[in-house]
Amino acid sequence: MTKTSGGERLRARRRLRRRSPDAGPHTSWPLALAALILLVLAIPAAMLVAPGFLGPEPPAPTPAPPAWQLAPATLAAPQVLAPLQPSAPVPVPSAVTAQLEPVLKADGGGTFTGTVQDALTGQVLFDRGGAEGRVPASNLKLLTAVAALRTLGPDRRFTTKVVRGPAAGQVVLVGGGDVLLGAGESRPDEVMGHAGLATLAALTLQALQASGTAGEIKVLVDDSLFAGPVLNPNWQSGDVEAGEIAPLYPLALNSARFDPAVTTGPRPQDSAMTAAEAFAGQLRAAGAGAGLTVTAGVERSPGAGLAGAAVLASVDSATVAEQVDLMLQVSDNYLAETMGRMTALATGRPGSNDGATAAVAAEVGAAGIPSDTVKLVDVCGLAMGNQVSARQFTDVVRTIATGADGRLRAALDGFPVGGLSGTLDSRYGDATTSGGAGLVRAKTGTLNTVLALSGYVVDGDGRLLVFSFIGNGLTPGAAGNKVALDRAATALAGCGCR
Repeated sequence: MTKTSGGERLRARRRLRRRSPDAGPHTSWPLALAALILLVLAIPAAMLVAPGFLGPEPPAPTPAPPAWQLAPATLAAPQVLAPLQPSAPVPVPSAVTAQLEPVLKADGGGTFTGTVQDALTGQVLFDRGGAEGRVPASNLKLLTAVAALRTLGPDRRFTTKVVRGPAAGQVVLVGGGDVLLGAGESRPDEVMGHAGLATLAALTLQALQASGTAGEIKVLVDDSLFAGPVLNPNWQSGDVEAGEIAPLYPLALNSARFDPAVTTGPRPQDSAMTAAEAFAGQLRAAGAGAGLTVTAGVERSPGAGLAGAAVLASVDSATVAEQVDLMLQVSDNYLAETMGRMTALATGRPGSNDGATAAVAAEVGAAGIPSDTVKLVDVCGLAMGNQVSARQFTDVVRTIATGADGRLRAALDGFPVGGLSGTLDSRYGDATTSGGAGLVRAKTGTLNTVLALSGYVVDGDGRLLVFSFIGNGLTPGAAGNKVALDRAATALAGCGCR
């Protein structure tokens, strides 16, 4: 081994000190080795810690979705029915019957009748007592809808106006058939409250100011458009007391409800006077800062004395089509009876119950639906004296959906959708009926011993079917009866039936 002289060792130590000022004479190489080891260990540790500072690695690019899943660039026009394909197979009647017979059973007493037809051809696919007259409950509103759309037209609006009274200082609120008036400002995008009394009052004040009218104003109301008794004697007093219906007048707030959000319970018993008092209050508030005062109390005006009276202001209702759709969606009895009376007036009949029932029956017949056995004692379906068959209802639905009169298509949007809207929104939720949710579109009918369901559905093969099921003499409150109706309609929705 070569020995190192003392001078060389001294020079070596000096070189090490220059490289590492803190290294002692015996620690230089061990420290270097330790540093190297730490560096080797630090690299993987840094790889583990770094994501916490840098964030996760970006995900791999997601493949582009297929075109049918992309959001549309433009919105298509709303469409209730898909274009019908005449080539879709028509269900075999025996197969349809095999689907319906096991489920269309009464829970307790009573019986169900029913009819199913192919919408395009009219072929009867199921018939259980379909020609038998039955109490239809609110399914009757389908007949009223057809009559109103035929005579009044889908675009017709009802006008509520204010005219000068028979004496100085008087104004008269004249009812024109709008029973969906709102107390506040007009809401053009709504059906209920489309015409508002606050808006009508503001327009009236402008007209009075423009003519130099000031001082004290007396409000009168003219509700002479309708004739006959305001209450149908065929309605049970308990139904009136419960608020199922109310005395009929040609103007009302909220379809004769105190609050548009509360659709049960007692109603105003004089909806014309209630609306007139609300109008007087709005006119009083509007005129407070304009030198115009409105006297307390509202009186009725004899309609005959107003012929040719100057119109001060007016507001228009939603269209007949929009009102018909609301009537069907929520099964509004008051609105249905109003539509019947307005239909009667449009056909030259008195605006009474008798005029309404005669006009509806006549218009249904004129639409090509055999109506010689139809018996009507009201036009909302609240009375037990009505008689309509399931076959007549399928004819009505078929005429609405595929008939030659395009005006009737306006009623299609009014059919409640199973599990989604209107009087069917809380149905079609269990395992035996969920297959009809979103597919079944039908008008409901409910009385103490009566249940009915009439509407349409596109079956599993793409064929449009119309149906009507009516139960009479049912056990009140039996839970299985509505389920039986919904199961039958669900069976049609899923029916290949070939």
